[in-house]
Amino acid sequence: MDVPTWLWLTTVGLMAGLLAVDVFVIGRRPHEPSMRESAVAIAFYIALAVLFGAGVWLFAGGRYAGEYYAGWLTEYSLSIDNLFVFVIIMARFAVPRHLQQTALLIGIILALVMRGIFIALGAAAIAEFSWVFYVFGAFLVYTAVKLAAQGHAGSEDFTEPRLLRLVRSRLPATGDYHGVRLLTRVDGTRLITPMFIVIVALGLTDLLFALDSIPAIYGLTKEPYLVFAANVFALMGLRQLYFLIGGLLQRLVYLSLGLSVVLGFIGVKLVLEALHTNELSFVNGGQPIGVPTIPIWLSLATILGTLAVTTAASLAKVRRDPAQAPSDG
Repeated sequence: MDVPTWLWLTTVGLMAGLLAVDVFVIGRRPHEPSMRESAVAIAFYIALAVLFGAGVWLFAGGRYAGEYYAGWLTEYSLSIDNLFVFVIIMARFAVPRHLQQTALLIGIILALVMRGIFIALGAAAIAEFSWVFYVFGAFLVYTAVKLAAQGHAGSEDFTEPRLLRLVRSRLPATGDYHGVRLLTRVDGTRLITPMFIVIVALGLTDLLFALDSIPAIYGLTKEPYLVFAANVFALMGLRQLYFLIGGLLQRLVYLSLGLSVVLGFIGVKLVLEALHTNELSFVNGGQPIGVPTIPIWLSLATILGTLAVTTAASLAKVRRDPAQAPSDG
């Protein structure tokens, strides 16, 4: 794709404006969004994502539109999986319900920053080193195996990262929340609040998920513009989705398994493409290998089919055996 600078700037500006409205207008008051507020916001953001893909189709063709839609669906699914960990963090640190919206907003902003950095690094690595697809592919296959073995995340599965344990042990903190403040003074001493610790936990989670999501989408498209757009649209509305489907989220018992299939599929696709354009001297003498590559239509169909089967199987499993659904608390 030949994306002019003005289109990049316009796209970034419009998306930053949408985020600013969500943060400084809709989210200016700590509260729990109503079901109607959440549903309207999610429908709006999904409609924007779909319309953006239609615009790509109109001006750049079906191939790039297919790459965008496949990337968006994959990133959106990974973002929903991210919500599982957000739910666990909120419960683990007993974040008051009316403060969770602010914590989620900050978490989503951190996720955008993390993914932006990794998008730039990924684009630079791909442009400079063709063999990076071997690394991305192997990493995604490894992640898929680990995710399949892990299964559905529960509160008992959350292990605090070492950095978070260091923060909790070294920095004096208050025992109670002080609204959305990260720092406060008690008897003249500056202390961190539990909200500070929650934000650190969300930031570390975002970093780990960025490590998975960026290689995954670069396995579907090599266009940084589409990678950026798919990631931003995948994060829009996550805050409202958290409140809208909190109970349903816990019932997607096969989501991790479905995501492992998607990531494994993309990992294999990356390795095949790396072999097809091979330049490593110790692999086939540095010559490309005539292996088949996976077309984008097949990638899109596989992703859609896997997510549909995963959702239907999860809901059917919980309907037959309600005890399989993790408790909301």
